[in-house]
Amino acid sequence: MGLHHYFGHEDLLRCRFALSPAWETMEAVRTLKLTERQGYHLPWLRRIRAAADGLDLRPLWLLMPHRGHSADFIGPPPSGPGVSFEEELALIRGADPAAAHEDMRKSLACTPGALDSDTGRYLLADPARAVRDLADLMERVWSLLIEPHWPRLRALLEADILFHSRRLAAGGLQSLFDGLHPGLAWDPASLTLTIERPSHHERVLGGQGLLLMPSAFIWPGIAGGFDPPWQPTIVYPARGVGALWTPAQENTPNALARLLGRARAEVLCALEEPASTTALAHRLGLAPSTVSAHLGVLHAAGLLISARHGHQVRYERTPLAIALTTGDHAP
Repeated sequence: MGLHHYFGHEDLLRCRFALSPAWETMEAVRTLKLTERQGYHLPWLRRIRAAADGLDLRPLWLLMPHRGHSADFIGPPPSGPGVSFEEELALIRGADPAAAHEDMRKSLACTPGALDSDTGRYLLADPARAVRDLADLMERVWSLLIEPHWPRLRALLEADILFHSRRLAAGGLQSLFDGLHPGLAWDPASLTLTIERPSHHERVLGGQGLLLMPSAFIWPGIAGGFDPPWQPTIVYPARGVGALWTPAQENTPNALARLLGRARAEVLCALEEPASTTALAHRLGLAPSTVSAHLGVLHAAGLLISARHGHQVRYERTPLAIALTTGDHAP
């Protein structure tokens, strides 16, 4: 039982990572409905509750059954590693109405009574209108619930990709897949990657490779099974989600603050994962220029290293800094 992904030799060379603002938007909507997901996100839920209450999310919820097929066209795998929400929204708006109708029908059929509900009949009666309405709703959800918090979320997802990329480089696919999720199993003999599920499905990758996508909101689950023409994709919980909404200042040892100064120590402690100046500034509630100045001093003192990734420079703690930030927290 399970969802089996069958690799060919070409697929082994075409595994890559990406992140998706549209997927995080969709999974945030799902998290609003599933209480078992909400434990780590209570601070975020408190902040967005009033805005969420002003949205009618029933059409999206109806296309996200507890088990079975979720409508792929409202959360397609991203076309590239740095895709923006606007680019993904354009893909949603450009969905073929006939394909969207079948996508929605399959999804509604997974929830008893959904096909005959008022919302279900509305969606299927005019699929072109449904595509427009769902895209508009996704845009409102993004702007109200996700976009204000996107720098923090993106920093978490990028740090996860960096961590697992290093695992892949150091230990190969076995090491990578072993560390993604306990419900994921790699069989090197048959070149098969399986997601544990109560049903049986198979997907031959056929040279497309596999897209691996971290998500802040999918914990504790894992997702896969996008149907053609979408890229074969597995979405797994990002590392560090437990501390995602924790104010960085709460993790700063008093002794370190006395040594470096409170503000500089908070910047150093906030770098639990590599991050850019912008991401740190958003998390700490400081001006980017202020954070940049602190990073420069910490870097000159040998407590940070920096590396360029695309258009961003990310900072990472040195072994000395790790020892300082993880030592005795006594006052």
